[in-house]
Amino acid sequence: MTEGGLADRYRSCFDATWSDETPIDRLRFVVLDSETTGLDLHVDRIITIGAVAVRGHEIVLEDSFDALVAVADTGAVEVHGITRDAARKGLEEAEVLARFLDYLRDGVIVGHHVGHDVGMLDVACERLWGFRTLNRSLDTMDLTLHLERDGAFAGRPPIRQFTLDALCGMFEVIPHDRHTASGDAFLTAQVFLRLLRLAARHGRTTLARIAEPYPVEQ
Repeated sequence: MTEGGLADRYRSCFDATWSDETPIDRLRFVVLDSETTGLDLHVDRIITIGAVAVRGHEIVLEDSFDALVAVADTGAVEVHGITRDAARKGLEEAEVLARFLDYLRDGVIVGHHVGHDVGMLDVACERLWGFRTLNRSLDTMDLTLHLERDGAFAGRPPIRQFTLDALCGMFEVIPHDRHTASGDAFLTAQVFLRLLRLAARHGRTTLARIAEPYPVEQ
């Protein structure tokens, strides 16, 4: 696979892609989670990528992705449970990321605190091939906070916990297989479906309306 071939194939997916006004029902969301060796975008590396698609308000299990990257040092084993011996059985980073881009295409990336996942993906792609991802993305926490402001959670205490576990608790999603990329992607997808239903009730029915960043408090 040549660098030019991968880049051209990936960029071509955006020749006729989603616009701000595209209705939610027409979008292919790719719910993404990655486990990494740490939180520093420029030093740490991706260890695993897990993703599952959401289309038409349904999780599409047959449209999913799961891969392990071969890394020498996996970092915080107590968090993700991936040992050095396990990581050595993974695929080369370039192969995993190329496969993921072919899977991702122009999907709208969804994640919990997704900026870290997208940032790690961008840095890796730029290091390997000299380009960054073009995909739109949205953060489940941002959408949750917008919906709280819209009044979707009237009668509940204000949101003070911003973890995936907290959202799973809010929406009665059992946190099975937590802290694995594929497990967290599936949990996030379940939370996202519940957010989409609430979003529709509050007039958030287009890509722009659900992908709106939440303003950071100054």
